[in-house]
Amino acid sequence: MTFDLEQTDELLSTTRAVRRRLDLERHVPDDLLLRCIELAEQAPTGGDVASRRWIVIRDPDTKAKLADLYRAAGGSNIIKTADDRRGAGHPKERVVESAAHLAANLERVPVMILVTVWGVHDGSGRPGLFDSVIQAAWNLCLALRSRGLGSAWTTMHLGKAQEVGELLGIPDGVTQIVLLPVAWTIGTDFKPAARRPASEIVWFDRWGYTKGNLGDASDLLATMPGVTVEVDISAPPERVWEFASDINLPARFSHEFQGAEWIDADGPREGASFIGRNERVEVDRKWETTSWVVACDPPRVFAWNVNDRNRPSAQWRFELERIPGGTRLRQSLVIGPRLSATGTAMVENPDRAHQILADCQEQHRGNMNLTIQGIKRLAETEQDV
Repeated sequence: MTFDLEQTDELLSTTRAVRRRLDLERHVPDDLLLRCIELAEQAPTGGDVASRRWIVIRDPDTKAKLADLYRAAGGSNIIKTADDRRGAGHPKERVVESAAHLAANLERVPVMILVTVWGVHDGSGRPGLFDSVIQAAWNLCLALRSRGLGSAWTTMHLGKAQEVGELLGIPDGVTQIVLLPVAWTIGTDFKPAARRPASEIVWFDRWGYTKGNLGDASDLLATMPGVTVEVDISAPPERVWEFASDINLPARFSHEFQGAEWIDADGPREGASFIGRNERVEVDRKWETTSWVVACDPPRVFAWNVNDRNRPSAQWRFELERIPGGTRLRQSLVIGPRLSATGTAMVENPDRAHQILADCQEQHRGNMNLTIQGIKRLAETEQDV
C-alpha cells in the first residue's frame, strides 16, 4: 500500500491540543470512540502484554466531580493566572487563556477518556509500562483528529490521582496516565505549530553535534557541521542577556579565548565588528579574528560571523528562551562555509578528516559548556544579591 504522504503529513503536523474549539454540544457516538481506541491499541506494547485500559466518561455527575478535582489539582490556578494576565501582552497569554477555558468548562465536554495501565512504576526505567501507553494514547489523538474530533492532552488531574481513582473505582495497581477531553472540533482548519527546525534539535553521533546542511554527506565541510550546548538558568532573560552579549565574558572561562574589543561600537549592535584574540598553548599558537554581529535582538538573540560577514569561517549564536522559572540559554557554532584552520587541515589530510572534525567539535563543546555554565553561575548569583 502506498500512503498519501501529503495527507499523512497534514495529520501528523496539525493534531493540536484543542480546547477552545471543542464543540460542547454535539454528541460523540460510542462506536466511533471504540474504533479510534481499537486503532490506538495497535501501538507496540511492552512484553506483548495487553495492559492498557481506557475509561470513557459520559455521566454528567461524574464529569462534574472530575472537573472539580481537576480544578482543585491546579485548574483554578490556571483560571486565576489567565485573569491576571489578560490584556497584559504576556507571551504565553493565548496558551494560558486556552488552558483556563478548558479548566472552566471541563464538565461540559461531551466525553472524557482516561488512559490507564496495569502496573505501578518503580522508577527502574524498565520498558513495558509508561512507554507502552504514551504512544497508544497519542495514536488515539491522531485517530480522533482524522475523523474530525479534537482532544487535549492533560495530566493536571494526577495531582488528585487518589481521589480520581476513588471516584472512578480504579483498583490498586493501576496507574493513571493521561486524561483526554474529546469532542467534535469547531472547524478543521488547524495549522502546524511553530517549532524549531529539526536541524537545530537533532544531534549526530554525539550530544550537541549538528549539521546545518544535509546534502552530500561525503563532504564533511559541506554538511556545515557544528556544536550546540544548552543550560537552564534560574534568572530572567534580561539578566542573562547582560552576560551573553558581553564579548569578553568567555575569556573568564575558556583557556583558548583571550579577550575581545569592539572596533566601531561601544556595546553590541547589529553590524558592529570586534577583534577576538585566541591562544592555544599546547601548540604554541596565537591568532586574531575579526567578527561581525549579524543578529542582536535583546534579550533573545546575539550572533556573530567570524573572518567574513557574508562567508564566514565560523558562525556563533546565543539564543535566550524564556521558560518557567528562568531562561534556557543556547549557544551554537556552525563551522564554515569558508575554510578555517580546521577545514584546511581536513582538506589536506582526507584520511583523518573525520577525526580532525570530531576533535574540533569536542574542544569547542568543552569551551562552550564552560562559558554557559559560567554565565549560569553569574546570572543566578546576581539574582541572589
